Amino acid sequence: MTIPDYQTVMLPLLKFVADGEEHHIKDAIEALADEFDLSSEERSTLLPSGKQPTFNNRVSWAGTYMKEARLIEKPRRGYLRITNRGLSLLREKPKTINSKFLERYQEFVTFREKSSKPTKPKPPREDGEVGDGQTPVEAIESAYQTVRSSLSAELLQQIKSCSPGFFENLVVEVLVKMGYGGTKRDAGEVLGKSGDEGIDGVINEDRLGLDVIYIQAKRWENTVSRPEIQKFVGALQGKKARKGIFITTSDFSKHAKDYASAIESSVVLIDGESLAGLMIDYNVGTTVESTYEIKRIDSDYFDEA
Repeated sequence: MTIPDYQTVMLPLLKFVADGEEHHIKDAIEALADEFDLSSEERSTLLPSGKQPTFNNRVSWAGTYMKEARLIEKPRRGYLRITNRGLSLLREKPKTINSKFLERYQEFVTFREKSSKPTKPKPPREDGEVGDGQTPVEAIESAYQTVRSSLSAELLQQIKSCSPGFFENLVVEVLVKMGYGGTKRDAGEVLGKSGDEGIDGVINEDRLGLDVIYIQAKRWENTVSRPEIQKFVGALQGKKARKGIFITTSDFSKHAKDYASAIESSVVLIDGESLAGLMIDYNVGTTVESTYEIKRIDSDYFDEA
């Protein structure tokens, strides 16, 4: 099944702690993952940031919202326990609990009002969900991915319209920012000079020059097919080289990818989308417009033991 949203998790989580005992959040996550019959892949699916499993995040936010509604409490770090209000609610045998349902409790309403200032977001939908059932962290990351995808498309369009010489310099700068080639000047002296046997240039793998990487950089519109990769690999073998990078502004065919992954030489394929992503990650041709920090409680700071 698909990973349930945080609101779907609320009632099962409240039932899990219904015995009145303290339960560690990790135990709750495991029990609920079993209850929802999540596969190992679904349990390990990460948020776009790659820093936390999606299901873990949703269980945590379900707990946070019900804590604000005083249905559960957190007696100590990492633990949950049902409150008398929570027990009373379970005796009502609700069919579901969601954000709209929690508005019956003034503490939760106050919490939502505080968290909405000063942005004044749109009113919640009738079912109480915001952002199709996303947690606040998921909503932020989803918005980030949308912005990143748009920027990536714009970058790729700019790259394809630039001159071959500019494209070579761009490739150099990306590789240097990633830690290859020493300085930009050193890398620029070797890239784009050979132009023979299917190789556009050579760059040091590290600042000490202990190994070299051969490069093919193509500002193309057409999909790169297997014969082009075979030609590049043949050129590497002619140089007795072990490592190569084939960079293109287009993409690679499935046969090209399969061939590159099957050969003994280490050949990395970087398509246009991946190149744009690297430019964003290493601030090449992009600049930071805004920075937002998401903070959490530093539990160790409050540990008096």
